Amino acid sequence: MSNPPFGFGFGLPDPDNSSSGPGNNSSGSGGQGGDPFQQLGQMLSQLGQMFSQAGSSSGPVNYDLAKQIALQRLASNSDDGDAKPGMGFASATGDTQQGDTAVRDASHLAELWLDEATILPAGATQTVAWTAKDWIEQTLPTWQRLCDPVAEQVSSAWTEALPAEAKQAAGPLMSMLGQMGGMAFGSQLGNALADLGSEVLTSSDVGLPLGPEATSALLPANVEKFTEGLERPASEVLVFLAAREAAHQRLFAHVPWLRQRLLATVEEFARGISVDVSGLEQLAGQIDPTNPQSIEQAMSSGLFEPQTTPEQKAALTRLETLLALVEGWVDVVVADAVGNRLPGADALRETLRRRRASGGPAEQTFATLVGLELRPRRMRAASTLWQMVGDRHGTEQRDHLWSHPDLMPTTDDLDEPTDFADRLGGTVIGDDVDPIAELEKTERAEAEAAASGAGASDAGTDTSDGGDSATGRADGGSGGDSAGGDSGDSGSSDDGPDRPSGGQG
Repeated sequence: MSNPPFGFGFGLPDPDNSSSGPGNNSSGSGGQGGDPFQQLGQMLSQLGQMFSQAGSSSGPVNYDLAKQIALQRLASNSDDGDAKPGMGFASATGDTQQGDTAVRDASHLAELWLDEATILPAGATQTVAWTAKDWIEQTLPTWQRLCDPVAEQVSSAWTEALPAEAKQAAGPLMSMLGQMGGMAFGSQLGNALADLGSEVLTSSDVGLPLGPEATSALLPANVEKFTEGLERPASEVLVFLAAREAAHQRLFAHVPWLRQRLLATVEEFARGISVDVSGLEQLAGQIDPTNPQSIEQAMSSGLFEPQTTPEQKAALTRLETLLALVEGWVDVVVADAVGNRLPGADALRETLRRRRASGGPAEQTFATLVGLELRPRRMRAASTLWQMVGDRHGTEQRDHLWSHPDLMPTTDDLDEPTDFADRLGGTVIGDDVDPIAELEKTERAEAEAAASGAGASDAGTDTSDGGDSATGRADGGSGGDSAGGDSGDSGSSDDGPDRPSGGQG
């Protein structure tokens, strides 16, 4: 993978990405150009800042440092992030009242239009206008959940690579190494979040539910920058983006298994990261202790690039498919809701598609933070599938597929959407058929059969109407606990994508 996960590079903030103070207009890298004494002072200042934060976090990542670096980066680029006057929904003076009102009005209008395009009701209980700083503060808890597994794997790899004699000799220094690793990870995370926070348009722009539940959020200043050059009214762009955000929130709020499965699949991928520590000797030979830049070059040379395991590939496929299905559904529903109401809806729809397909900030940040590269090309295939299902079977049948993960299209279905739509024609999914209730019924019968012991043979007859489902779940372990949809996702998701084509006829 082209971008190793965070922590594989040297921990100091990248001087190429941010200035260290007013009046610093040098853009040289690694000591080329600029005053070497000034560069040394900047490096020592950064080191001092990092060590002053060393004791503030005991986990694998120093998130206090990450937040501080991200906010400092945003403050140093505040001139670039200010809203331009005259755009209509944000103020360059820092007064957010106008932006708040515009976001609420746009979201209210979008929710009214979405009511006609989907059976899922509104999912957000509050609509807010965020600054980039707000986005970082509100999404950091979720990033912590996603990044901890990677940092733990990398930290353990470094520790395990040390000979036993070295570990014994290091003694108390081992805890210091852990703190330094946490600072290195936190520094790189902070820089990545600053870059992403200055570009995201909504809380769901990355595709994952990063923000608080039931909160619809847009970033007016970033929306204004995005609007420049589109030749569309700012209010029209804001309503379109508000509709996308509201559609995401409807899914995350009313599909109980979706939020947990998305995040759990990312965690599963991250926990599977393995590092080939055999390159330590080669790495040591490349480092010049008198040249800090040699450390960064050695660490980014690929020696510690994680090895992708078969389990990771399976998790990546599931994640790509699920994210594509979410984005494709939102794309189709928003197009149905606003297509005849906003003159530039088609152009905006294509612009956002290309933004995702070109490897925008979301994909780059995933690759940097958790070593995960997404392939947004699947979104177009998912849009085609959802559009075909809606045209053939109606909105209600299309949206009822979200009622249970077993009903969802698989990766193969994205390749052959016509076949999926044809198979769906023989399945009636409506209010009178609740797949979750049917699954619960089968599980209760299995539990009663196991408890009775001697009556196990009779239980096979009692549950004959759900026998296929029970058999399909037998190897899923905790996946059968999906009465709530969440608890078994990470344990049973290996089986999930293969089940709909055969088990729900």
